[in-house]
Parts: sequence; C-alpha cells; structure tokens
Amino acid sequence: MAGLVCAARARELGLRPRARRVTATVLAILALLGFVGTNARGTATTLLAPGAVAIALLLVLVPWAWRLVSERDAERAARIRVEERADFAARVHDSVLQTLALIQREGDPKRVSTLARRQERELRAWLYPDREPAAAGSLADAIETAVAEIEELHGVRVELVRTGDAPADERVRALVLAAREAMANAAKHAGVDEISVFVDASPDHAAVFVRDRGRGFDPAAVPEDRRGVAHSIRERMERVGGSARIASGPGKGTEVELELPEAAR
Repeated sequence: MAGLVCAARARELGLRPRARRVTATVLAILALLGFVGTNARGTATTLLAPGAVAIALLLVLVPWAWRLVSERDAERAARIRVEERADFAARVHDSVLQTLALIQREGDPKRVSTLARRQERELRAWLYPDREPAAAGSLADAIETAVAEIEELHGVRVELVRTGDAPADERVRALVLAAREAMANAAKHAGVDEISVFVDASPDHAAVFVRDRGRGFDPAAVPEDRRGVAHSIRERMERVGGSARIASGPGKGTEVELELPEAAR
C-alpha cells in the first residue's frame, strides 16, 4: 500500500517515468523504515524489525531491477536491429547495386552471365551464414577458387556441395587440379549449362566428384593425342597415390570420381 501511495505521489509531482520510479522507491523505503522504527519501540521484536525491512526492500527493489534489465535488453535488441539494417544496406550497395550497374552498361552476354554468377555466389554465401566458411589454404578454399574460375572462363554454372575439409598440401593441390580439368572438360564438351561438384573430406581421405548430364563419351575411344583425361586427370592422381575413375557413355552424361587416401597426411 505504501508503494502505491508513493507512486501516486510521484505522478502528482509531474516527474518522468524513470524519475517517478526512483522517487516512489525512495519514499516507500523511508515510509517502511519509519513504520518499522515505530513498531520497534512498541510491540515489534528485535527479530521482526530487520526481517520486515529486508522483505520490504525485496518487494520494492526486485520489480525495479527486473524492469531495468528488461529495458536494457530491449535497448540492446533495438541496437542490434539497427546495426543489421546498416550492414544489409552496405552489403547491397557494395555488391548487388554495383553489379546491376555493371550489367546495365555491359553489352557482352557472356560477360553479363559471368557477373550474374559471381553475384549469385556472393549472395548465397551471405544468405546462408550457417555454412562453414572455407579456411584459407585448404581443400575447400582451393576447390571454390577453381569453381569460380571455371564459371567465369566457360560461362557455365557449377553447383558445389562440400562436406569436411583438409589441409592443402602438394597431394591435395594435385587433386584440385585434376578436379579443375574434369570441370573444364565438362564445360567445353558436355554441352550443359550446369555442372555438379561434390567434395567429401575427412582425416582419412579426400574425394571430389564431378558430374554432368551432357552428351557423354566413350572413354575407351578417346584419341591418344587428347591429353586432358589421360595426363591431367589419371596420371596426375596416380603420381600422388590417388585414383581417378571415369564413368560415361554417349548420351548418359559423365561422372569423374577422384579419390586421395590419407589426405591429411
């Protein structure tokens, strides 16, 4: 009751909400101290007086502290939203708007497609932050670089999915170069607009799968002067202790499986 009376008295003084709460708290504490002091000189025991003060303080201060914490959390949430909007606006200005301006001025359809694919990769990495970023100097980082190069050089879309990662030593770099050659072959000869690449890495092995749904070919009928499959893929993998398997057929597409045992070593 004393708290309500003090709060009403604070409102009558025309104070701001926070000042009203502080004033009401101070007045309530003074009223309770006066009440307890009066009873202590009368019938209240020495144990009742301190206990009454403590309970009164808890009843007054706990709601006030709870309100302060709630206000602080609300202020922090509002500040985070403002920062997120500012970051969103900066990203859109630095990437999307500039790319759209370049596309409007660009007359080469191939260059337009390249710019659009590059922007798509950036937006995908930004919109899906839960995907673990590739560490610099790793298998995933090298594969992502190779994918970007193939898309820009040959004007095809490369859909990359990866699980796990491995440090990029000499053997892993050979694996990446073989995968890049497989992607380049698919981009040049498969007659498709999209290539799928799947990377699976663990401490025991690393593997890269390059697939397309294009026209396919007969691996046994590849001429001897065509060095891409024999030297750039198969022999490169064999030199580092890995393997390369190519499954293809006319009209059936192509799948290249590159495997490197004990990649982390």
